Amino acid sequence: MTSSSASGRKTLSKIACNRLQKELLEWQVNPPAGFKHKVTDNLQRWVIEVNGAPGTLYSNETYQLQVDFPEHYPMEAPQVIFIPPAPLHPHIYSNGHICLDILYDSWSPAMTVSSICISILSMLSSSTVKQRPEDNDRYVKNCRNGRSPKETRWWFHDDKV
Repeated sequence: MTSSSASGRKTLSKIACNRLQKELLEWQVNPPAGFKHKVTDNLQRWVIEVNGAPGTLYSNETYQLQVDFPEHYPMEAPQVIFIPPAPLHPHIYSNGHICLDILYDSWSPAMTVSSICISILSMLSSSTVKQRPEDNDRYVKNCRNGRSPKETRWWFHDDKV
C-alpha cells in the first residue's frame, strides 16, 4: 500500500508504509496521553489533536499537529507543524512551524510519531510564558509561498523553554 498527498510529494516507500502501519496500529492500542489521531485515508499525512497538559499554561487548550511523512521515513524526519492557530510559545511560530531539534538535526530513525508528540507536549508543558519567538514576523514573512520548516537552518540555542 502506498500513499501520496495532493501536494505532489513522492509516494511512500514500502519500508515507510510498513513502518507507518506499525506505528498506527501501536497508536490505536496505546496512544500517548493527551493526543488523538484524527483518522483519514491518507497514510502520508496524519492530523493529531494535542491537548495541553493539566497544570500547565496550555491546560484545557486543544491544538492540531499536521505530520507529513517523506518517501524515506523513518530514515528522513517527517515535517511536523501546528495547524494554525498555533499555540503561543517561544519556539512555535504563528505559521505553525516548530523550532525543536528532534524534528531536524537531531532526528533518529528510532523515533516515532508518539515520541515526537511527547517531546512537543514536554516543550509546551515546560514553558513559563506564552509568547511568540522574537523573530516571528520576519520568519513568517520569509516563509510565504509554502516554504517547509525543513528548509530552515534552525539555530537551537534555548533549551530552557
